[in-house]
Amino acid sequence: MSKLPKRTIASLLATMMALPMVAPVAFAQDEAEDVTLTVWSWRTEDEDAYNTIFDVYEEANPGVTVEFVPFVNTDYNQILATGLTGDGGPDVAQLRAYGGLQPLVEAGQLLPLDGEIDLSNFTDNALKAATGLSDGRVYGAPFAYQAFTAFYNKGIFDALGLAEPETWDEFVSVLDTLAENDLVPISTPGADNWMMAIVTDAIGAPRYGGLEFESEILSGATDFNDPDYVAAIELMQWLQQYLPEDVIGVSYDDSRTLFLAELAGIFIGGSFEIGYWRDNGPDLDIGVFQVPAPPDSLAPASVVGWMDGSYGVNANSDSIDEAKALVEWMGTQEFGQLFTENIKQLSPIPGTTPDDPLLAEFGELFAESPVSYLHLVNFRYEQPTGDSLLRDGITAMWLGEATPEEVAADVQTGLEQWFTPGE
Repeated sequence: MSKLPKRTIASLLATMMALPMVAPVAFAQDEAEDVTLTVWSWRTEDEDAYNTIFDVYEEANPGVTVEFVPFVNTDYNQILATGLTGDGGPDVAQLRAYGGLQPLVEAGQLLPLDGEIDLSNFTDNALKAATGLSDGRVYGAPFAYQAFTAFYNKGIFDALGLAEPETWDEFVSVLDTLAENDLVPISTPGADNWMMAIVTDAIGAPRYGGLEFESEILSGATDFNDPDYVAAIELMQWLQQYLPEDVIGVSYDDSRTLFLAELAGIFIGGSFEIGYWRDNGPDLDIGVFQVPAPPDSLAPASVVGWMDGSYGVNANSDSIDEAKALVEWMGTQEFGQLFTENIKQLSPIPGTTPDDPLLAEFGELFAESPVSYLHLVNFRYEQPTGDSLLRDGITAMWLGEATPEEVAADVQTGLEQWFTPGE
């Protein structure tokens, strides 16, 4: 028998008391059923850490089991889009930020969460990354912000008498010294070219003007043919001499292996790498420095960052209420602290404190001089995306098939297909 409202039950009991004595009638109520919630992610390297985190939730919520299911990051978007269309998909999904979640919003596959769960721990800037472009609804609880700049091997630096560079000339001198000692100065992948847009901003954001250039691009005061933006792309052409040989064939995993094997002195990457370094190179002494501003820069040295993503609820989940409760918990300080301690990433939730000194330093550097990851934050809402245009252009440039001016022109022409400044 289905559960009856208390008032209905009371009324029935009163009626029964007024009737002649008859055999007792039992009103059986269903017991709460156990629920398994699946959480999909693109972070295969975080599986053990997330299982530790979700153990805490399961202990506080008897009858709920959280199953973390990660996929290879390069395949994740397509797998998620397919999984959300029917049975067998996740209850909770890790969502790409900004324009990355827009196709799922337009397909009606995600549940709007504003007004449904408590999101008060997040700033408007953090929630922007999980907000639908057309309807302004919030579809996820942000899980991390990322910053990127230069990791370096302290042991190699000490052995070669090198110090963290504070000027561009010192930076170039460090790169030359590493090369002269048969080391890869900067381990950067070319095969998985999504990293190219990250390295471009890490090196070139001060050159093109950082936050001021972002504002001018969005307003229409300039475009990507701007000579200062072209100059930032030229820096990537100059940088190629310091990258792994045949860089176009070097994968992301290869580039990280070069750094872990101490065959490379520097790795330009994000704070999201720290957990990987700790797990796979626990004895490696790693430091971090802010890449100095290049000559003729329009802005000071900076650290580039963005809100990495969020966790949302599958609109077709069979356990909507339980999924909402889990995502709401993922917006609490308890989850945020567990996240930053176990995943080794920076939580956007106030009151969370990194216990890893390298992660804490990343957070401090970003807080001192933050700059937006230009293309991801602003030009990822439709196709072609800004970062895909840029990285494909840099690939062509490294192959000798395009000039910096042509790369910038292709970025501008591609974005003109859907982006209108000032809107």
